[in-house]
Amino acid sequence: MSANELFDPARLKKYNINGPRYTSYPTALTFSGLSEPAPLEKALSVTQASGVSLYVHIPFCHSLCYYCGCNKIVTRHQEKADRYLDYLEKEIQRRAPAFRHRKAEQIHLGGGTPGFLTEQQQTRLAGMLKSAFDVVSDAEMSIEIDPRRTTPAYLRHLASLGYNRLSIGVQDTDYRVQEAINRVQSTSHIATLVDCARSAGFKSVNLDLIYGLPHQTADTFASTLAAVKAMAPERISLFSYAHLPERFAAQRKIKDEWLPSAQVKTGLMKQAITSLTQAGYEMIGMDHFALPSDELAEAQRNKKLHRNFQGYTTRGDLDLLGLGVSSISAAGNAYLQNPKTLNDYYGKLDSNEEVAEKGVFLSPSDLLRRYVIQQLMCNLAVDFAATEALFGIQFRHHFEPELAALKEFEEDGLLQVTGTGIEVFPSARLFIRIICMTFDAYLKGSAAIQHRYSRVI
Repeated sequence: MSANELFDPARLKKYNINGPRYTSYPTALTFSGLSEPAPLEKALSVTQASGVSLYVHIPFCHSLCYYCGCNKIVTRHQEKADRYLDYLEKEIQRRAPAFRHRKAEQIHLGGGTPGFLTEQQQTRLAGMLKSAFDVVSDAEMSIEIDPRRTTPAYLRHLASLGYNRLSIGVQDTDYRVQEAINRVQSTSHIATLVDCARSAGFKSVNLDLIYGLPHQTADTFASTLAAVKAMAPERISLFSYAHLPERFAAQRKIKDEWLPSAQVKTGLMKQAITSLTQAGYEMIGMDHFALPSDELAEAQRNKKLHRNFQGYTTRGDLDLLGLGVSSISAAGNAYLQNPKTLNDYYGKLDSNEEVAEKGVFLSPSDLLRRYVIQQLMCNLAVDFAATEALFGIQFRHHFEPELAALKEFEEDGLLQVTGTGIEVFPSARLFIRIICMTFDAYLKGSAAIQHRYSRVI
């Protein structure tokens, strides 16, 4: 796969349109109110998963990053986290019995800023999870941190609790860019944290980068990439900044004229992909990179990669239980989402109501289309025979309109449809979201929904 193929100008111009990231199918924008009195229990009654992955949402941040579109609460009042943990404990005690015969193999803390919690609060949370769930001794425990609020001592404390994977929000190392997004942080301090994480026992470090931020140029981003490569993280996430000020109020503080042009932004992406792959990283899916020895790279080579709300992961055989405000569970044949505000979340727990506020139970057609989209997103391929064996269909007959729609992609050199399946060429991986949209029944005839998503690049 050459850079010229990956960044063919005609393809970029034609296919850089809006579309879902497909961390789920159906996507969260399609979720609606629930009528089931016990939706999680209903979903678990049909699951084939033997284990569970726990996701805990910590919504608090000490300060507002202007680019961020996450569900968050900006506060400097640490005691708010104590109250939140009280309610989180209620939810854990309510949810845990449904998983009494299941091993918890993964724990992930996201946000917001999970590092908002003090060491004592982290100890309390880890104890709550481990006392309520059967957490295996070698569980993958990961946490996202803000380097501005993290010390080496804090990382050592997390390691003592069992955390072994760390994700650090770098975004960009240039001061002017950092100032424009209200996230000024020291590159040398980040490097110190990476070194500390390794010495403390973390087995993997991921660094997040964003391209398309205000004032980014090829020169400034080259410096960012050089700094990140020097830290040699096991994984790197490369995300496109989606400027949607009509949806996210904080982004209104970023002036349109500060943003790189579409041409410059595409150049930044090309620069990053070229730089990281030349440094020995393997491109995972459409927006992750990993060293060849990392589990994520191995999973991709073995076609065992999976995609969920945290991005690409190695464990697709686990149900996902979301805990905390706005969190999403993916269990059995359902997606279930908790309320997005603290008042609503606390209110449901106080009144002993079902915590999940909205979601969707997948129909047989949804399950089939989710499988096809997952295969494309993770493996760049769909095997007709394997799909037919799982779902009892004749692929070419069932998806006759979709296969006809793929002909345009085929003519443009993005993929090929053979007698045995669909194969997306590696040079077309940047457009995999657009290809997947062909199989998305919820987008058909709904341009309004489509434009609620970000552009591919």
